[in-house]
Amino acid sequence: MSNNISLIIPAKNEVESLEAVLSEIQENKLVDEIIVVVDNINDNSVETVNKFNCKLIIQKNNGYGAAIIEGFKHAKNKFGCIFNADHSFDPKYLDALTKESTKNDFIFGTRYNKESGSDDDTIVTFIGNKIFTFICNKILKIKISDVLFTYVLCNVEKFNKLSLKNHDFKLCIELPAKVKQNNFSYSEVPIFERKRYGGKKKVNALKDGFLILIEIIKNIQIR
Repeated sequence: MSNNISLIIPAKNEVESLEAVLSEIQENKLVDEIIVVVDNINDNSVETVNKFNCKLIIQKNNGYGAAIIEGFKHAKNKFGCIFNADHSFDPKYLDALTKESTKNDFIFGTRYNKESGSDDDTIVTFIGNKIFTFICNKILKIKISDVLFTYVLCNVEKFNKLSLKNHDFKLCIELPAKVKQNNFSYSEVPIFERKRYGGKKKVNALKDGFLILIEIIKNIQIR
């Protein structure tokens, strides 16, 4: 199997974990391009990125979704993978994701089946995710079991054709919704999510939960 994955890493104040993440990725033979999108030139992650052989892109507080969108625009390989900077994503799953990509355009990681799980979930995020996933399954007809999880590997060209608009965490709903709307093929791979390494979660359960609900309603209207 050829080395053909571009890893897209959105990073905002992840200096505590980013060096460990990049060190671990360097050992993975499937990855031959690492793109780190930092949210602010004053972010302390910049110095860490410069220690490694990575492509560095600096935004101006544009958000998580914008970082992913921008990273994919610069990806040189056929396949790209969203990879969080908090050390919760284990690169050992890149092999399974890549193998599945021979069958489908978009491969979504899932923490919610018999072969997967999470050390980083809270009761609030678990229940919220289950509710939003149920709504997306039943109303948007998106057949994935973990709609808020962004460990996703996909065809770069087809990702860019989605013309995603959300610059924040709402991208996690817009992405599978537009994959479905564009009739691109997709499937799931079980992933065990590790506990994040230092720092704090960037998601506000109440605020982001409300915004995600609005995004679901928006996608119902454009089906």
